[in-house]
Amino acid sequence: MPGAADLPVNRVDWTLEPSRAVLLVHDMQNYFLRAFRRAASPMTELVANIRRISERGRELGIPVVYSAQPGGQSTDERGLQLDMWGKGIGADPQDAAIFAEVEPSEEDIHMTKWRYNAFHRTTLSTVLADNNRDQLVITGIYAHIGCMMTAADAFMRDIQSFFVADAVADFSRADHDMALRYVANRCGVVTTTGGLLSTWEGEEA
Repeated sequence: MPGAADLPVNRVDWTLEPSRAVLLVHDMQNYFLRAFRRAASPMTELVANIRRISERGRELGIPVVYSAQPGGQSTDERGLQLDMWGKGIGADPQDAAIFAEVEPSEEDIHMTKWRYNAFHRTTLSTVLADNNRDQLVITGIYAHIGCMMTAADAFMRDIQSFFVADAVADFSRADHDMALRYVANRCGVVTTTGGLLSTWEGEEA
């Protein structure tokens, strides 16, 4: 898991404001988390940091959105992902469930997601619009696939994205670093959990 010293230089200096933000917890499902060892990096930091961010976000009244792909998708629902990744999540509800240590609270928003990009065929843009928000904090997996593509689409929609480097994870450090470089140079701000939470110190809902 990268730390603050490993981050690329951001091209923009956007400031994250609780009154403007929505927090996305992207695809933290048991099926996808099997790519990582439970008690090792990056899994340990990923889970701990998402918990810290989401708990503080809720305190500040920030909408928290969980994306999750459904299990047992048909061939048509799976689309080209079938060619690239196979059948995906199976019919066992536990595979599709959010990892227990970061599971949503009752007030959080659960959003069904069908493709890499969390805006595609989902309610994410509606959540932002309905809450008069134009900033998106991105956490979850995988950094260089759905998380990065969501950040890029946010940019196209004039939504400022904040990509939390140590609250996203990937198959390899090379993939992870590639995502950080792309976001910092093309579509968003890369930060850390500590950096993000420090900007919220003293804030009240």
